[in-house]
Amino acid sequence: MQILKVRFRTNAEFGEHYQQDLPAGGLFCPTTAELEEGTEVIIELVAPALPNKVLVRGVVRSWRPALPRLRVRAGAVVEFAADEGEKRDFLLGTISGELDTPTKRKHSRLPLDIEVRYRTTDSADMVQCTLGEISVGGAMLATEEPLALETEVILEIMPPGSVSPISISGKATYHLPNGGTGLKFVYRDAGGSRRLRELVRRLRED
Repeated sequence: MQILKVRFRTNAEFGEHYQQDLPAGGLFCPTTAELEEGTEVIIELVAPALPNKVLVRGVVRSWRPALPRLRVRAGAVVEFAADEGEKRDFLLGTISGELDTPTKRKHSRLPLDIEVRYRTTDSADMVQCTLGEISVGGAMLATEEPLALETEVILEIMPPGSVSPISISGKATYHLPNGGTGLKFVYRDAGGSRRLRELVRRLRED
């Protein structure tokens, strides 16, 4: 999926580019790459009020070429994905100053929408689930009911281009209002960290 990198030097710039007329909200993303309407993309957003890069899934609604004489930049209007509402509200609240700036994360989260499987360490039964976000440090599972905090799980993910899944150990550390469960990955050596970095890289480039 293509990633559109958007950098705002001021928080006011975000407001100038925000597309409040779109039902799910969105951004005008400067880019010279011509994008067709309906193309799914990821916006990688940087702004002074944000502690980390924020990655948001979206769909291209329109693209325009540059008009140098009129000082019009080329770019695409991207509507946020319907299930990215919490992240949209986080962006609006943090950049406007209505929400306190959260603690800086060590790793940026990559938004996804892929099927995975997991099981708790005290069960052999695998559960189908959707993975909503992932980073080297953790992930977000769109569980129907949140897992109890401190529950240890084994997560199976199929890397792009692979014929067999990889297994990752994790622990439930927080809950989302929609019922999702946040996981913190647990790896005991540098090899586990390298495998996760490679997995995230391949998912990002897929």
